Amino acid sequence: MEFKDTQAIYLQIADYINEQILLGKWLPEERIPSVRELAIDLEVNPNTVMRTCELLQQQDIIYNKRGVGYFIKDHAIQKIMETKKEAFINNELPQFLQSLYLLGITLDDLKPYFEQFKQTKLNGHEN
Repeated sequence: MEFKDTQAIYLQIADYINEQILLGKWLPEERIPSVRELAIDLEVNPNTVMRTCELLQQQDIIYNKRGVGYFIKDHAIQKIMETKKEAFINNELPQFLQSLYLLGITLDDLKPYFEQFKQTKLNGHEN
């Protein structure tokens, strides 16, 4: 995983875990890889992964079964989507809308690009 300098690593790992859940790669009530496994896979310190797991527990996305590992809560997908939508609307959308306005781009102009993007995702092609 390539980490960006603009955000703490444990937050980027949380985004990665959330993405795996949203993509259906990790399912509700399923055990996620152990802290050690994630640390090795992502080439980070286990303490960093542990900090991520603590955050995701606080956000009510995963829970710990003592001695077994971390599991995805049954409502995790809904919780992640709510959180991500709120962050997008508050943080990214204003700048996006400003760019549309300044460039004279309408929502109708964007529709073909969005449809093409969705089709690419449905066919399993990544950009």
